[in-house]
Order: sequence, then structure tokens, then C-alpha cells
Amino acid sequence: MGNKQVTNGDIQARIMKGWKPNRYLSNMSMAYFANPGDWVATKLFPICPVSLTTSFYYTFAKGDLARDNVQRKPAYGKANPAVMGHTDNTYKCEVDQIIVGIDQIGTLDFQRSNSPASIDPRRSKVRFTAEQMNLHLDVQFAKNFFHEGVWENEFEGVDGSPSGNQFLKFNDANFDPVHFFNARRREIKLSGRREPNKLALGYDAYIALTEHPDILERVKYTGSTANPAIVTRQVLAQILQIDEVTVLESTYNVAEPGQPDDMQFICDSKGALLCYATPTPAIDEPSAGYIFTWDMLGNGNWMATDQFEGESGTHSEFIEGLMSTDMKKTSDDLACYMSCLLYTSDAA
Repeated sequence: MGNKQVTNGDIQARIMKGWKPNRYLSNMSMAYFANPGDWVATKLFPICPVSLTTSFYYTFAKGDLARDNVQRKPAYGKANPAVMGHTDNTYKCEVDQIIVGIDQIGTLDFQRSNSPASIDPRRSKVRFTAEQMNLHLDVQFAKNFFHEGVWENEFEGVDGSPSGNQFLKFNDANFDPVHFFNARRREIKLSGRREPNKLALGYDAYIALTEHPDILERVKYTGSTANPAIVTRQVLAQILQIDEVTVLESTYNVAEPGQPDDMQFICDSKGALLCYATPTPAIDEPSAGYIFTWDMLGNGNWMATDQFEGESGTHSEFIEGLMSTDMKKTSDDLACYMSCLLYTSDAA
């Protein structure tokens, strides 16, 4: 029609001939994909790429490395050789998979009606596949690292009169967070020869610490009218003398298909893990844990996606996601897990 202006009459005529306007907005849609920054699995322990699904790694004996093995040289003689022992440990990366289908015939309607990109089946299902793999990684992180019974060094919050490996819960006004974490830092430094550098907090545990009277007292004079004092993750890390505070805030639906949604935090919202983790895989460097990942395609990616045609006559295609990991606790000496951090009535 060239540059001719389209009038209301033109539109009415097209509708009479069967044309239907595209009523969907192209600049927004409602899709409950997670905030990419919420995924937690790779924030705590480093990814260690491996070329084989199963193999070994060395663990050098801490006692031999930490012992003073230097001896006085006897006259006309020599000192006995020092012992530097090691053991072998293994990892095994198992393959996990997701497949989601695309109806090629149904896709034609979206292509021909100039539907928004957000509803394009290929685009949305590729993102869905990546989302599912990240979600699964966080679920595996929670199962392997973030619950009672995993770490040898564990503490439990109690309502009153703590003893042994117990402490007053985080939302108890008498709980002394600075003293508590100073003591845990000291223990890890002695047992693992490293200051813990990361504190992973469940969502409700983090909120409880930011609202604790002792923490608020330490920051209340640091603000101004223009910049009021707020307990952020960075502020909390400074107060507790820990390099990084991570909040485990990824969520998922635990309901079965067809049942009402039951949204929960993937990691225990009332748990916490204090640990030392090396920023990147390193030789001659300890870490409380590692995430071993097998590069199955040999292209440097540990999350692999593929697209393939369905059987003849089905007019279908599939998006596939593959991931092969082994989340491994590598040192109990470098971690401390804390559970039951809050009064039940103060956290949903």
C-alpha cells in the first residue's frame, strides 16, 4: 500500500476478510524465570572442569604439612628424612538430562502471525532448558552441602541454655553474633589452616542477622539523612570479618504436576555454612568443597544443549540439556554448618 495511511475503515475491511490483529504486547510478558543472580550453586564452591567422568585427585596429609619436621643436624651425620604423605580420593560425574518438545505445526501460527519473540517456542524453550539446569544444580547443591549430617563440624540453634555445639538462635536478642562467628573462624583457622572466607546464609537467617540488635547497634551511627545506615551483605561481611556473605535465595516449586504450586527456598532458609573455598581450582590449595564438571562435548562448556528432530511423521523437534557433575565435600576441616537458626514462629 506504499505510504498510504491506514484508516479505521481499512482495518475494519481486513477484519471482515478474516484478519485478526495481534493483541499481544511485544515489549513485555509474564514469565516467572528466576533472577539469574539468585542461583547459588557456583557462588560458594569453585567449578573444577575435568576431562574424564571418573578419576582421582591427591589429598596431602595435613598433619605432615603442619608438623615441624626440621631436626638438628648431628655431627658427622644427617637428619632423618621427613615424611610427606598423601592419599587418593575420587570423583564421579553423573549425567543429568532434560528434554522439552516443540510442535512444528503449531509453531507455524506463531511465525505467520508475527507473535512477540517472548512466545516463540524455540526461544522460550531454550531458555526454559537453561533455567531447569540451573535449578537442578541448586537442588543438588542443597542436597550435597547445605543440610544437617553433611559436615563433621555442626552447630544447632536452641531456645535457651546452649551447651556443647549449640548456640542461641539468631533472632534471640541475647545471641552474640560477632563473638559466635569469631569463635567459628578461630576453629576453622586451627583445624584447616585457613581463615574462612565465605558465609552462605539461608534467606531467613540473613534477615534475622540484619535485624539483630547487636548488628544494628554497630551501624546506627554510620548513616546520615541522605544515606541512612543499612545492614547490607557487604556491611554484614565487614562486621563478621568474612570476605563474602552469600544469601541462598533461589526458589522452586515442590508440588507435583497438577497440584497447587508450593513455592519454597531450595536451600534451608534457616541454615548457614561458614567455610573456606578457593576462588578457582588450584594445585596445593585446600577447599571445603568442589563442583567437578565433565566437559562431555570437549568445547569448554559443562552445560550442553542440543536440538534434534523427532521421528518421521511426528512433525516435532526437541531441545535437550545435558550436565554432568559431582559435588564433592573435600575438607571437613574448612567448614562449619549451622542449623535451626530461628524461632519457628519468626520464619514462614
